[in-house]
Amino acid sequence: MSIRLGDEAPNFTADTTDGPIDFHEWKSGSWAVFFSHPNDFTPVCTTELGRTAALQDEFTKRNVKAIAVSVDSLADHNGWAPDIKDVGGVPLNFPIIADPDRAVSMTYDMLHPGEDDTSTVRSVFIIDPSNKVRLTLTYPKSVGRNFDEIVRVIDALQLTDASPVSTPVDWTPGDRVIVATSVSTEEAKKRFTDVEEVKPYLRFAAQP
Repeated sequence: MSIRLGDEAPNFTADTTDGPIDFHEWKSGSWAVFFSHPNDFTPVCTTELGRTAALQDEFTKRNVKAIAVSVDSLADHNGWAPDIKDVGGVPLNFPIIADPDRAVSMTYDMLHPGEDDTSTVRSVFIIDPSNKVRLTLTYPKSVGRNFDEIVRVIDALQLTDASPVSTPVDWTPGDRVIVATSVSTEEAKKRFTDVEEVKPYLRFAAQP
């Protein structure tokens, strides 16, 4: 199935390195970064999961839970955990779903199209506390993901949910934002600071 922005993230039950979970119950009230990796004991995946573990404090600040999935077994995941710790510098601190029957992977359309194997592509789903899918990314299996970008997107989503603004190209936290077109310039000057009208439809302001 194809999952689009705004869809409800499909629920599932699965065995993980942290025990059995019901996905919606597990993430209840939190954002989630749900991502797939092709195989355990592979170099790119080990760096990605190590980086995710190292970002735990940053995710916690943002009310985000990370969870990964691959088609390998729970025994493989547990055997791989020491390597993830060695590479990331901290112990594995988020669950990895065992999906040997491909049920979760197929539900989220994570299997690599046109490949002879049945391993997963590098998909990312950012899911909000109401279980709505807010961002999807899919990388080929040979390309490692940029987790700084994943954190940046979460910051942008949380900011734009809280205020009538959007973020411009290459925005990072602390940069100026764009005032929503639904807000007049007069109202923007009352609500925000350092408002600059570049075009009638393009007004910058300091990040609220």
